[in-house]
Amino acid sequence: MRRTTAPDPARRSERSRAAILTAAAELVAEVGFGKLTIEAIAARAGVGKQTIYRWWPSKGAVVFDAFLAAGEHEGGLALPDTGDLAADLRAVLRPTAAELADPALDRTYRAITSEVLNDPAMFAEYRARLLDPLLDVTRERLRSAREAGQLAPDTDLDLAIELLYGPLHYRWLHRLGPLDEAHADRLVDAALRALGAAG
Repeated sequence: MRRTTAPDPARRSERSRAAILTAAAELVAEVGFGKLTIEAIAARAGVGKQTIYRWWPSKGAVVFDAFLAAGEHEGGLALPDTGDLAADLRAVLRPTAAELADPALDRTYRAITSEVLNDPAMFAEYRARLLDPLLDVTRERLRSAREAGQLAPDTDLDLAIELLYGPLHYRWLHRLGPLDEAHADRLVDAALRALGAAG
């Protein structure tokens, strides 16, 4: 007697979800966010568009999830604490600069930025799942440096974070120059000098 196994709905759903995110990432890189449609994502993923709307309220939300999945950002943020503050900050700013400089990701980043600025629900998702975790791990590393005497006791940690990330994103947003490891290193050095870091 032949035994049959019933399909696993969870596995099927995960397979569909992965196909949708892959399709969204590919299409936004190919045609840009403005020309991207839910119908096109559904067709490439081999699912009905109702499947997409069951999980995401908009194409912006799909693209944001695709971005997180491709970069494995969600839940994976960490900042080393080797005792060398400059080296630890370079370890996070260098890959951040490299991602922003990647032509294949640039259109996606800019599309997400536009959506985040115009959609309060997406902004809340962006804060909760990407921005706040990054700020939290950076703040904790700076707090550790302050407690170790590498930063002054009255160092404003939130201002320190802005000194690190703000100029990087300003340069990217306005396409003012190359974003590479050398620039990331100069930015870390300048921020630490401005903060009066010891050593």
